[in-house]
Amino acid sequence: MSLRSAQPTASFRAIAAGLALCACGTAMSQSAPYKFDIGAQLGMSGYIGEANGSNIFKKPGFDGELSFRYNGDTRWAVRGVFSTFGLSGSTEGMANVLPSLAQYSFSSQIYELSARGEFNFFAYGIGETYKRLRRWSPYLTLGVGFAMASSAGNTYVAPTIPMGLGVKFKLSERWNLGVEFTMTKAFNDHFDGPDLADLNQIETAFYKNTDWYSRLTIGISYEFGKRCETCHYVD
Repeated sequence: MSLRSAQPTASFRAIAAGLALCACGTAMSQSAPYKFDIGAQLGMSGYIGEANGSNIFKKPGFDGELSFRYNGDTRWAVRGVFSTFGLSGSTEGMANVLPSLAQYSFSSQIYELSARGEFNFFAYGIGETYKRLRRWSPYLTLGVGFAMASSAGNTYVAPTIPMGLGVKFKLSERWNLGVEFTMTKAFNDHFDGPDLADLNQIETAFYKNTDWYSRLTIGISYEFGKRCETCHYVD
């Protein structure tokens, strides 16, 4: 067989393998019994920026969240989250020496609204053995949002990208317990206050000098809106 004829054959095999994997993933997912989920989370928040470049929970703050989730199936969900939390930091003790040996500190309150997609590693739920559902599942989450920071009498708004991972556990058919860790990139350099925006005399840009914050939460949620698996409609 010539090299020219072998290349399309290899490409076909790769495409066929990819389609088989997609078909397998679709077959393993199934309808979730309840369409919606509402919950609350509590935890701690942390910050990485000019005043802290290493330990994200060096000066932890309090984080509170409310969430609303649409369960597409046992693998996929879309979730809206409203969060409020505190961030704080200080340049004291940092290895970088600032001009005139200056020291800076800040305290901010953040409000964020985000929309996220979630992917469960296992088919998540409680049911008959043949459905191969699991009462627990790790998951990944990624989304977009907007956040508002209040610091030193100033207010700043910026788009954000939250990304994270977590673990869900079913306490019962409708009640869920979850632990989640997220890191969020804020496209703004003022979430740590106006004084820390340009410590190194580098002009802020879209891709640099932006603040990051993290959250570690534990929460509980309740499912509702039962799906009709065998519906009979009467005209």
